[in-house]
Amino acid sequence: MGNKQVVLVVDDEPANFDVIEILLFKEGYELYHQDNGADAIASLDTIKPDLILLDVMMPDMDGIEVCQQLKQDRQWQHIPIIIVTALSDKEDLARCLDAGADDFISKPINSTELRARVRSMLRIKSQYDRIQETMMLREEMMQTIVHDLRNPLIGILLGCDSLKILELPDRAKRRIVQIGKTIEHMRFLIDDILTIGRIEANKLILNRTTFDITEIAKSAIADFANLSNSKQIQILGEFDTEPAYTSGDKQLISRVLENLLDNAIKFSPQQSSITIRVECLPKNPDRQDLIKIEVIDCGVGISPEQKQVIFEKYEVGNIVLGVSQIGLGLSFCKMMIEAHKGFISVTNNQPKGAIFTVLLEREHIS
Repeated sequence: MGNKQVVLVVDDEPANFDVIEILLFKEGYELYHQDNGADAIASLDTIKPDLILLDVMMPDMDGIEVCQQLKQDRQWQHIPIIIVTALSDKEDLARCLDAGADDFISKPINSTELRARVRSMLRIKSQYDRIQETMMLREEMMQTIVHDLRNPLIGILLGCDSLKILELPDRAKRRIVQIGKTIEHMRFLIDDILTIGRIEANKLILNRTTFDITEIAKSAIADFANLSNSKQIQILGEFDTEPAYTSGDKQLISRVLENLLDNAIKFSPQQSSITIRVECLPKNPDRQDLIKIEVIDCGVGISPEQKQVIFEKYEVGNIVLGVSQIGLGLSFCKMMIEAHKGFISVTNNQPKGAIFTVLLEREHIS
């Protein structure tokens, strides 16, 4: 649509569009008209407006309903909306703003006021677009750098493998194994960052299969046995006798459990225990059948303030001396579980520690 800024006018009266078209003619905008809310919403993909002028009083779906629907949709909520209304009561205007409108203009429309308000909202939209472009370039650069880190890490891992076959003192061999494990952990972090980037760019493709969550949990316990034993932490499993089948990306769900277990070990004191509990919740006609996964520790716990932000990127929770804190693992867990249409939360364990709970839809295998 060229470099012209696009304005969508939504009004059930064609004469009102004619008036707006005349008043904005000299501004050089590209104007489009829809006479009802449903068609306006359906046309957004094609028109891609920079601004919407929205009449309130329309049949079927009024302007407030249209505004609410658009502001609840992540794809369109950034588009400024100016409500055009004959209503003058303050309560009516407050309803427009509560619905998410960015501005409003009263009928009969004043030409000077209309042009000024349209220019103002389009300036905001232009600023938003520039910020988004900058963020996209930054994200693409970060993803490229992170992706390129894989090759040197693989080289180091191969070097460690070569050193393991040499005749070296036991202490040196233990160091080499430790270096290999650290590099492997870094590789997992890089994979997590790349996966998060694909989610944020809406490019994540789930490799869906049906699998038993219980088996994934048992495998995670076995994988962390050496680490937990070195810290004198016991990992316990509590599982239903029946399998807990779900549909999703087995590898990503495994990474979620590994991150939660790694987080629990990291913040747990010596000679404590961690429990992984998997159970199939009782059937309920009001919802999908669910599987509940809990990772329960006896560590430092979660404050009320941290509960609000702990799943955000680069939030690290409690600062614990001697504990490495990347601030990415829990964000990865949240994104992966939500990509599977699930839910993750955290509560305090009593008398001490935290309980991370994951809910996933259950699959029934006949």
